[in-house]
Amino acid sequence: MQNFTVRNEREQQPRKKHGCLWTICIFILLYVGMCAWMGYMMGGMFSTPATKLEANSVYKLKLSGTLVEQGQENNPFAALLNYNPYYNQDETVGLDNLLDNIRLAKKDDRILGIYLEGGSLSMAPASAKTLRDALLDFKTSGKWIIAYASNYGQTNYYVASVADKIYLNPTATIDWNGLSAQKMYYTRLMDKLGIEMQILKVGTFKSAVEPYFRTSMSDADRLQTQQYLTGIWDEMKTAVSESRHIGVEQLDQYADLYMGLQPQEKYIEYGFADTLLYVQDMDNVLRLYSGTEDYNLLSTNSLTSVVRTPSKAKNKVAVVYAEGEITDNSGSGIVGTDMVKTFKKIAKDDDVKAVVLRVNSPGGSADASEQIWHAIQTLKQKGLPVVVSMGDYAASGGYYISCGADYIFAEPTTLTGSIGIFGTIPNMSKILDKAGLDIDGVGTNAHSDLQTNMVYKGMNPDEFRMMQTMVERGYDLFTRRCANGRGMTQDAIKQIGEGRVWLGKDALKIGLVDSLGNIDNAIEKAVELADLDMYSLAYYPEKTDPMEELLSMFDNTTDEERLLMKVREFCSKPRVMALMPEVKIQ
Repeated sequence: MQNFTVRNEREQQPRKKHGCLWTICIFILLYVGMCAWMGYMMGGMFSTPATKLEANSVYKLKLSGTLVEQGQENNPFAALLNYNPYYNQDETVGLDNLLDNIRLAKKDDRILGIYLEGGSLSMAPASAKTLRDALLDFKTSGKWIIAYASNYGQTNYYVASVADKIYLNPTATIDWNGLSAQKMYYTRLMDKLGIEMQILKVGTFKSAVEPYFRTSMSDADRLQTQQYLTGIWDEMKTAVSESRHIGVEQLDQYADLYMGLQPQEKYIEYGFADTLLYVQDMDNVLRLYSGTEDYNLLSTNSLTSVVRTPSKAKNKVAVVYAEGEITDNSGSGIVGTDMVKTFKKIAKDDDVKAVVLRVNSPGGSADASEQIWHAIQTLKQKGLPVVVSMGDYAASGGYYISCGADYIFAEPTTLTGSIGIFGTIPNMSKILDKAGLDIDGVGTNAHSDLQTNMVYKGMNPDEFRMMQTMVERGYDLFTRRCANGRGMTQDAIKQIGEGRVWLGKDALKIGLVDSLGNIDNAIEKAVELADLDMYSLAYYPEKTDPMEELLSMFDNTTDEERLLMKVREFCSKPRVMALMPEVKIQ
């Protein structure tokens, strides 16, 4: 009886576990089914239907949010996300969507004009110029552009200055103060914490590492930064002068007055704006310009959703977006492994006849940059012409992945070059000593413990020499890639390299790019090189699934935990980077 009871309990235990597993499976199935049902229902509730263009329409282009290269599809869960107090996401606006909408507005007779509203869109100078040029092209149709804002950031005003009339809130401000660039230096802080950054680099102008061993800008960094800031400012002044009929010298004088602190009447007196007006009065202005009481305002999202007739052309031009910092296997920017997969996919598609690579990157991992470079060469070996369009940045690793293209376009204010490489390895021995921690161990060979010792004990002279040699090999490879791609000698590349950052218009003079232009120019060139008559555009990477964005709401990782993970990653291994110094232009 006792044996039977024990045996019976043992037999029952697996059944209980099995039943528990079935319960979990059923729960998962029910959860997935509920999510699918919610997706279907919310997709119908919140999705934006295709907009039917009506006569007397006006495109309302809001200058607010953050400008990114590639806009995402309309999210059916957007309303839900916006009302979640724990979900924080800045509104992003795709430059590609804005350009498409402006082109459509130019061609379609049902759209009378463009209303630029607001002036707080976060964007770099090169992207601002691309947007501004598109608006100038729109005006060649004879249609009107008017602008209104409660406040104008400097770059936003540069864009809005194309308008036929600029209306301003009576309490508004216009930032027109000139450009500046600042960096934060960590040397004294790290000294206090007991952290020594071991620096390996090639390039006099490779200033990305300077914050770790200096307390101020080097002469070389000061020279290059001042040079490209002056170039960007000259471009902005010239453009605003032509649109607003204000002398270039006067614009400098007004900037010295710090226009953001001047009374609103001065904006009218100096020619920055035409009329002070409250926003509710803009309805009358729009009626006047539209010539009708019944004008129809079209938002960016609604105009983007207009059903366009897809091209029936079999031949395709692949447009690949590469935006953000370059990483090896993970990250939110340009992930090397993902980019290689994308190019492999393109190579297998026989309908693709040319490739346009849109680069907007300050650089990143040297190894990932090499892998992307190689994938691009594979496309060229297949006979596909590759044309690069540079955005705000195509520097360091961003230039690395660009240099092997058949043709390179840059905006005049693109920051490019920065051909150099560096490594940073933190020496944590002092902070460990302060904390009372000791590390000891054994190994089989002279340097078997190098990766841990360099962080926890610091490198000895022999180890430093080996690491510096590795960085120099990386620089040699980088400059060889540039030399081969640009048809120049390696010595010539090194003379304009040294980590120096160049404006696009200066890069043209020294042979780093082939022409000044935007992404449309790059597509036209790719079509020309591929000798295509009819073609369609295919965009990569594919846009984010809205369901993935919804599920990200349930990520319980705190900001502090994310920061800790980044610190651990930083301190766990040496970094060899082809990265442009981080500079905030204001």
